[in-house]
Amino acid sequence: MTKNKKGKLVVLDGGDGSGKSTQAKLLVARLKKRKIPVKFYSFPRYEESFFGKLVGRYLRGEFGQIDQVSPYLIALAYADDRAQTRVEMEGFLEKGAVVLCDRYTTSSQAHLSANLPEAERKKFISWVDELEYGQHKMPRPDKVIYLYVPWQVGRKITIKGANSRAYSKLEDIHEKNNHHRVEAEKMYLKFAKEHKNWNMIDCVKNGNLLPIEDIAGKLDKLINLVV
Repeated sequence: MTKNKKGKLVVLDGGDGSGKSTQAKLLVARLKKRKIPVKFYSFPRYEESFFGKLVGRYLRGEFGQIDQVSPYLIALAYADDRAQTRVEMEGFLEKGAVVLCDRYTTSSQAHLSANLPEAERKKFISWVDELEYGQHKMPRPDKVIYLYVPWQVGRKITIKGANSRAYSKLEDIHEKNNHHRVEAEKMYLKFAKEHKNWNMIDCVKNGNLLPIEDIAGKLDKLINLVV
């Protein structure tokens, strides 16, 4: 990238247990090895921000189960967490860096709309769009890469890895709710089909997660299209 070229905002997204965090960290290392300037964000920032901590409390069930918390209200916490990074993020983009996000606005649109009846989802998705991009002025992604892991496979992975997370030692209220997993997966697949800046990587073969290096190879091919 040249100094005069605006950077790219790339989002890694997917259902719970899809390996986003692992792939994101490995991708950052590969980009740095290629001397490509990169800034990495992982959202929500459970331990770093006031609003990220609030999201952690929601996911632990402190405010009730999924059907007891308005998606509109909790979307504000997710959005406010991201909004605190906007100025810094824009600075990196202006300098020509790749800004890589493990989850972004797209996650709120998929996961939280999944908690609503289907007839109400389109309105909610538009509302989140206005909240994040209109009110908070967050930059829109240049590329969203959806790591697709069928929810049944993802469930097995999150059960094994729950105790390694900072915000909860148990499955959170999204992860343990199979209906939520099914509906969130539907929304992600819908977005991947409808949006031109989305690409999907199928991370499973014969019911098993592909080797990390295989997924990384597919990811690199897509990254090279925008970097």
